[in-house]
Amino acid sequence: MPQYLKNAKILVIGDVMLDRYWWGTVNRISPEAPVPVVSLDETSIAAGGAANVAANVAGLGSTPHLIGISGDDSEAAILPSVLIAAGIENHRIVPISGRKTTLKNRIIAHNQQMIRLDQETASDIADDDAATIFEILLPLIESNDIVLLSDYGKGFLTFKLTQKIVSESRKAGKKVLVDPKGKDYSKYQGATILTPNEREAADACGLDHDIADVADRAAEQLIAELDLDAILITQGERGMTLYKKGHEPVSLKATARKVYDVTGAGDTAIATMAVALGGGLSFLDAAKTANTAAGLVIENVGTTAIRAEMLDSVRELVQTKVR
Repeated sequence: MPQYLKNAKILVIGDVMLDRYWWGTVNRISPEAPVPVVSLDETSIAAGGAANVAANVAGLGSTPHLIGISGDDSEAAILPSVLIAAGIENHRIVPISGRKTTLKNRIIAHNQQMIRLDQETASDIADDDAATIFEILLPLIESNDIVLLSDYGKGFLTFKLTQKIVSESRKAGKKVLVDPKGKDYSKYQGATILTPNEREAADACGLDHDIADVADRAAEQLIAELDLDAILITQGERGMTLYKKGHEPVSLKATARKVYDVTGAGDTAIATMAVALGGGLSFLDAAKTANTAAGLVIENVGTTAIRAEMLDSVRELVQTKVR
């Protein structure tokens, strides 16, 4: 493990998914319709969503404890083995009758995604189910260093449940990191730091995406309205910008040499941020590390978790100069 990271215990709560891939090649167009015919070579399945966040935590040498939900279907039955394979030994996935386990099916040919087919239930879970889950995770807040909410808008992190988690975590003196979803961020009130992309931050503030200083304006508004300590806004090929309450913003250059697939980059960024903060790094140093980690995973096709040795091989990039 790189010296600037150390083993931290991260409680990851959020929308657990499965990412299934069909890998193949295209040599002709279908005579039935003007679509490519993919000749299947192999299939694979990976932990996705909040599970990918936890896999990134494990890949960095830290210890994730994953809490999520599933349906009561065949996909739910294979979740435990996928999680174990990803290094997530500590997990509690609560099956909820009548729901579908979130599954993203992707067809990849010549390193290009051809199509994605999703299976999901996105309606809010019932209050009784939320109460049961809260009782499961409550004792884990105290025993972990950082609480991380990975919200993909699939109905698990309801307003009431999210607010209870944030409140109890802050009472316990834990930093709360949130990868947010949707246009209403009020349920994240009181969190430590949010990690939206620029478009998401603008939408949450009702701002036009084309405004030159949209990230600055969104960050200022969100920090004030939600009483955040900081916000890290990801900006694609332009990198990331860290906004900390009472400080000037710091922009970090993108580090990717080649971009093959942005799938999971946000998961990697927030997982790395959590591990770094859990290990005692400052917001800025944690953001630099997260920026480098995200740049590394998008150089791969498909859902890829960062590993400590990947970061160690580009140690100098962790000290990325600000732009």
